[in-house]
Amino acid sequence: MTAKTFDTIIIGAGQAGPPLAGRLTAAGMSVALIERKLVGGTCVNTGCMPTKAMVASAYAAHLARRAADYGVTLSGSVGVDYRAIKARKDKVSNDARGNLESWIAGMDHCTLYRGHARFVTANTVRVGDDLLTAEKIFLNTGGRASVPDLPGVNDISYLTNSSMMDLDVLPRHLVVVGGSYVSLEFAQMFRRFGSEVTVIEKSPRLIAREDEDVSAAILSILENEGITVHLGADEIRFAKQGNEIAVTFTAGKAPAVGSHVLLALGRTPNTDDLNLDKAGVEVDKRGFIVVDDQLRTSVPGIWAMGDCNGKGAFTHTSYNDYEIVAANLLDNDPRKVSDRIEAYALYTDPPLGRCGMTETAVRKSGRRALVGLRPMTRVGRAVEKGETQGFMKILVDADTKEILGCSVLGPGGDEAIHCVLDLMYAKAPVSTLARATHIHPNVSELLPTIAQELKPLA
Repeated sequence: MTAKTFDTIIIGAGQAGPPLAGRLTAAGMSVALIERKLVGGTCVNTGCMPTKAMVASAYAAHLARRAADYGVTLSGSVGVDYRAIKARKDKVSNDARGNLESWIAGMDHCTLYRGHARFVTANTVRVGDDLLTAEKIFLNTGGRASVPDLPGVNDISYLTNSSMMDLDVLPRHLVVVGGSYVSLEFAQMFRRFGSEVTVIEKSPRLIAREDEDVSAAILSILENEGITVHLGADEIRFAKQGNEIAVTFTAGKAPAVGSHVLLALGRTPNTDDLNLDKAGVEVDKRGFIVVDDQLRTSVPGIWAMGDCNGKGAFTHTSYNDYEIVAANLLDNDPRKVSDRIEAYALYTDPPLGRCGMTETAVRKSGRRALVGLRPMTRVGRAVEKGETQGFMKILVDADTKEILGCSVLGPGGDEAIHCVLDLMYAKAPVSTLARATHIHPNVSELLPTIAQELKPLA
């Protein structure tokens, strides 16, 4: 078989692959873009776009049930048509994927290959019957839901974040195993759709990477909506019980018996079936591809972007990986992963926006710090909207006045956080925030007030 030669090969059409293909082809290079399943990756097909469409439907149902709180009367009870919710979600996802496919199809010098890519050598890849070769290869293969080998897990039908997208019936009782970001979004949305929901988490608190006050607040929010949460659960096992599934945990506790079980226990990189050993590409003990600060792997001419490199597990970090690679290759701009400030959101309602260091991390660093807090009950816009759960917290270096981190749990928290994030990128002192005049009424208008009321972190 004669190999087809390209200037570059990109394996994976997630959030980094297609924009990189666009930049490379615009620079005159020929590109082979390889995708084994669906263009758009996790975000478009099973992650951000479809789930946030469902979160929007869940919010509408929740707000409708609260109509009387706003002086609005509805005739009859609020119902949910889950098939219509799924159809709306599917349209959002399908439209986005279709637009992306059209964009790729319109790129000059870009050939899209459908199939599973495997390395033959460090510069040669096989896709089905095609053998492709290039001097530069970029990996953007993403990740998938982890399925730990828990007792009985192979004896039941379980769901993951991906297979949840195919579900076309509303569960009577959804048992969610795992108490982190993905699991909590699904737990709340399905409770709002009308399912009974139980969350089982082995850690002593939810989303354990967050500060304890954040974890406690989110636990309260979920429990207030009727979600049952079991923390510190160990010895988790599964068994069929008639047409349902029993999840047992912690000796002495009654099992949770559900119609459906969602496993939300972390992510595994899609690197185990690429024949990386034939290319000599190094991976760590968890299977993530080892990269340097500019996303170069252990093999010259091979880069890794997105979830497969362990440098971030978000659409925005994957896209930023593309920007870093393109800047270094095409713009003579030495951008680095270490320039990135950690930032993300949890899309429960209210959402959590997070950037920089947590309070726990600041304490561990040993530096002197200042902290500012404001509950949403003291934020006019939150009171006006009738959404006063949560709080805002800013952490500042006491000596340099550098903003170290921020948490905004409350209405619009996923948007308001950028007020602080952008200042951190600008390396502006907290006085810049304190002197800013924000628009009233707004949640973010209280951020300058918090910056004026900092106290020593005890």
